[in-house]
Formats: sequence, structure tokens, C-alpha cells
Amino acid sequence: MKYLLGIDFGGGSSKATLLSHEGKVAATAVTEYPTLYPKTGYAEQNPGDWYDAVKVGIAKLIKESGVSPCDITAVCLDAATHTAVVTDDDFNVVMPSIYWTDTRSIKEAEYLKENYGEMINEKCLHQPSTIWTLPQLLWVKNNMPETFAKIKKIFFAKDYVRHMLCGDYATDFIEAEGSMLFDVNTLSWSEELCGILGFDVKNMPEVKAPTDIAGKITKKASEDTGLLEGTTVVTGSTDTVMEVFASGAVKEGQMTLKLATAGRICIVTDKAYPDKNLVNYSHLVKGLWYPGTATKACASSYRWYRDTFGGSYKDLDTGAKETPIGADGLMYHPYLNGELTPYNDPKLCASFTGVRASHTKGHFSRAVMEGVGFSLIDCKNAIHEIGIKMGDCATIIGGGAASPIWRQIVADMLNIKLVTTNNSDSSFGSAMTAGVATGVFPSFEEAVEKCSEKVSETLPNEENHKKYLELYKDYKKIHDALAPIYQNRG
Repeated sequence: MKYLLGIDFGGGSSKATLLSHEGKVAATAVTEYPTLYPKTGYAEQNPGDWYDAVKVGIAKLIKESGVSPCDITAVCLDAATHTAVVTDDDFNVVMPSIYWTDTRSIKEAEYLKENYGEMINEKCLHQPSTIWTLPQLLWVKNNMPETFAKIKKIFFAKDYVRHMLCGDYATDFIEAEGSMLFDVNTLSWSEELCGILGFDVKNMPEVKAPTDIAGKITKKASEDTGLLEGTTVVTGSTDTVMEVFASGAVKEGQMTLKLATAGRICIVTDKAYPDKNLVNYSHLVKGLWYPGTATKACASSYRWYRDTFGGSYKDLDTGAKETPIGADGLMYHPYLNGELTPYNDPKLCASFTGVRASHTKGHFSRAVMEGVGFSLIDCKNAIHEIGIKMGDCATIIGGGAASPIWRQIVADMLNIKLVTTNNSDSSFGSAMTAGVATGVFPSFEEAVEKCSEKVSETLPNEENHKKYLELYKDYKKIHDALAPIYQNRG
């Protein structure tokens, strides 16, 4: 039997998925690494940690599955977008990668908006904010000039790891759309945008399609990972588009709801919808897009809560389930790293409000889940205001989707049916993409038909929905009251 290998790099771990040519998952392996927060507002990752995770993860996968490397026919990678890896001419990394949740580039984003906002919106379909590569690198230029002077090459997370595997210097056009250095109209690097950094487009990576063959596993990578030298390496793309694909959303109107590091509602459309409340990216399927909202700290809120206050996810879920709707007045706003939809405000801070002596850990657990849910109501309202038709059913994806209580809270809040599939994570989507790229699956649609199937449904409770709409009014009032305080902080 032959297999396809998909590898994802997320906010705190890498996941590898081995998928048979028949469309069945043979094995998975997860390897954790840290996101570092050296200063307030900073969020960084070390590119070397990703490659170390690949070496460990593939070794686990091969050992536990018993699959021979000779039977792995293609490898495809994905990662969170906007995460630039900057190197010198010899591809040596010159600084940690600024993760997309980092907010240090507030001043640079404002500068770009004031001086280049119209051009950027025309070329990138977005307004500058701290999540994009351009303001992040402009911060490096302004604050670390000696380091910036060393920068000769710009990778993105999955592209750097792929370079370590096959030696190429390239990215895909969907990843490039997240850099704010790329003209989506011409599908090429913009001389004007790169020029803001003083960076020559000739030094930017070659732009390919996600299904293009990037190269072959080198001898060194074979020794590092255990993969067979000469194994095909596919270009790949971003984590979200891989999740959208993995969930089965390959036709116009299909919707996904993501509970991962970020929370996103994405609807497949036949065009982009430029708006301050949406992130627009091309779909893997030619001619389609998947504009989406963004709650900046979604499952990362729950992970932060677990890591800070202790306990297992299972125990935290149990406490949340035993707590009534509204957590007896305790409310959480998930602005750990500012917020995107609908505020686009990097200065917002997370908060627990309404704390009483009677509140237990279960109350706090439920409040975190509900706070993320209220933020998703903000997202739903933004979609309606923009005029995108939103159906009454979504496939739920991301790590948070594994929690039955969280699924029910979100279904009740948004009043939509949530469908879970057998596999919907991005490493699964990358493995499927490897299959499309190498002809194992004739098309994206046929890959979905062969590999993806519905497992369960979570139906909304109308009475709970009404209760949440009343509580949502308080959620908005608290935001409105606290937001001015945060604006005056450094």
C-alpha cells in the first residue's frame, strides 16, 4: 500500500498525517514546540524548532505505523500564514520569526495605513494591521537595523521547512497573499510594496501553485527524517486553506467554523470581499475564494487558561458542562493579543468581569468558551453587514471542535448546525493536496469524496440561543466600556 504525508505547523505543535492512496488515515503524530513571549505584545517562534519537530514527528509516524519510507510517495506542508523567516544569502536564519499574533508593529501598521493605505488595499485587498508581514518587517527595519541589514531572503514558515527538505526557495500564491508584499491582481511580488522595505523583488521567493512539485527529498533531509531520498515534495499552502479543503468545503456557499489558535468563519465564494472585517484568500480550487472573519485568540485562549491555571482539557470541559449558561454572571473577553473582527484593534486586552466569591473553576472554564463564542457572534454579524450569504450549517474544524460542550455552546450562540467530519485538520488537507498534485486523486472534489465523511451533527437549541443573545448585549457593553482604557496604555 502507498501513502501520502501531510505536515502542519501551528501555534504550539506540528502534526503529521499519513494518508493511504485509498483515502484512509494510517497514523498521526503530534510534536509540540513553544511560542515565545519575550515582551508584552511579542509572539515569536524559532524556525529550528519546526524542523526538529519534523524529524521527531516523522520518526514517530514511521515507527508507530510500521509503514516503510519506500511506500510514502509524496510530502506536502502547511503552516500559519504571515510567519516570515528571514535569512542571509546562505539561508541562515538571522532572528526568531514574528508570529502573526504579535502586536509590536502597531506604529508601523498605522504609518502604512496613513501613507500607503489606498495602494495596499488595492493590491492586497486588506488594510495594514499587525498580523501582516510588511508591518512586521518594517518594525525590524526601524528597531533592529543591524539585523535588518543581514536579511537577504524571505521565507514563510512551511516554505523554510520545505527548503530544509528539498533545497528550494519558493512559496505558493495563497501564502504570498498573506505577506502584504504581493499584488493579488497580477499574482506577483509588488515592487512598490517591497520597495517600502527597500527590498528587491528579485530576492523574493519564486511563486508557485500549491500543487506544484517543489523538489525531492535530499540526502541530508533523508538522513535527518528517515524519508527516502528522492521522495516528491509538493509546494503546499496555508493551514486555513488546507483545513477548508479537508473539511470538504470546495464549492461556493459551503462554510467552515474554526476553533483553533484563531477562530474563523469562512464561506467559499466566487470572488473576494475586501473589507476591514474580513481576511481574503484564494481557495485551492481555481476561481474560488474563502473570505473569513477572525477571532484572534480562540482555542489559544483555552490553552492559555489551561496552562496558566492548570488541569486537563477533559476536566475543564467537565466543569464547564456542569456550569449553567452565562456562568452565573462571569464573562470573558478573548483579547489576549488584541482583536481582529470586528474591531481590528491590537490594543484590546482580555478580561474576566463579574467575578464573585461563589465562582468556581468550572465557571471560569465555561466563561472562556462562551467568551470565544460571543466573539464569533461579532464575526457572524460582520458577515451579514458585508452582505455575504451565510447558511445555517457549517463544518466545524480545529482543535476546539473535539470538545462536545464547546461545539454545543457555539451552535447555540450562532443558531447553526455544526457538522464534524472524520478528519478536518490541516495536515490531513496537506496529505490530500499531495495526492491531487501527484495524480492519486484526479481533483480536489474527488479527493473530498474519497477521503472525507460526516461523523456527527451538533444542533442548536433555540431557547439557549435566545438566552445567549441577551447575554451578548452585556458582552458588547463591557467591550465598549473597557476599550477606551486600553487605548491609553503603552
